[in-house]
Amino acid sequence: MDDLPTLFGSLALLAGILASISIWTPRKVWLKVSALCTLAFFLPVGYFAMIGLLSRPKPTDMEWLHRQMDQAQVLGTRLKEGEAIYVWLQLEGVKDPRAYVLPWDQQLAKQIHDAKREAESKGTALMMGKPFQSSLENRDKKFYVEPQPKLPPKQQQGEQPLEFQNQSSKESLRALSETPEAASPPLVEPTRDRYR
Repeated sequence: MDDLPTLFGSLALLAGILASISIWTPRKVWLKVSALCTLAFFLPVGYFAMIGLLSRPKPTDMEWLHRQMDQAQVLGTRLKEGEAIYVWLQLEGVKDPRAYVLPWDQQLAKQIHDAKREAESKGTALMMGKPFQSSLENRDKKFYVEPQPKLPPKQQQGEQPLEFQNQSSKESLRALSETPEAASPPLVEPTRDRYR
């Protein structure tokens, strides 16, 4: 995650501002020392908490930044019956894939299983529609197969097909059309004397 140093720097700055406010206020010395000790313990605890969260899947309800996204490509799934559905998604406009967790739903698990089989048979990607909207908001199918890419348009009736001819073939065609005698080899009639 590229944002971790920036987030931690912002967190440290805010904690430092709070600690400096508590130090410069007219309070007893033991309160000022305890504010500095709290800051000293807060920074490593905050850093390790942020590092620990990087490897855990995020609940889809907690995604606020990409909430309005229409679809995402599903790179992998893991179904834990009765517990949760884990999905690994590639979001549009985001460099790295991200892990998310959905609450267990039997119908959703069946939908994932069926769509995954269909995607494997067609050789296309598995997609998730409206990944960060709750199932109450979105009654449409959540997991589906990516449609096949459109074929290039066929040539229209009025258009002439493109023909490739190199310079030597044009010249030979011109020579053939001008002199028909040169185009065909002379006929030789076999004679008996020739084979004796």
